[in-house]
Amino acid sequence: MAIKRRIDEPTGRTALREWAQNAETQGKTGRSTLATAVRFTLEELASRAEGNSVEVRIPPFGVTQCIEGPRHTRGTPPNVVEMPAELWLSLVTGRTNWATAVQSGQLHASGLRADLSAHLPLIEYP
Repeated sequence: MAIKRRIDEPTGRTALREWAQNAETQGKTGRSTLATAVRFTLEELASRAEGNSVEVRIPPFGVTQCIEGPRHTRGTPPNVVEMPAELWLSLVTGRTNWATAVQSGQLHASGLRADLSAHLPLIEYP
């Protein structure tokens, strides 16, 4: 079943491109652009890795469920991934890999299915 997108692709890619350019030059990305980039990439992950067994949280901007497996219905999910927005976008664009992100201490992943490395990067920017 296809997910319902709230961020259209051109808007999402523009926000992600702006973030990538700012990250390259050590510039600051505006909060609304950062939020759009995060939400777009969470939607992209959910559409490529459909399912409900892993919850990916990027506070305060968004959350999604993905990866096939047992469906979570109540309480805290058994498989949770949480990290800051900048780290998430670095993973999504291939600027950082999963192992480096885990070692940074900023990525918190719990559960047997919480390793997203097979699904990343989603969109590569030089």
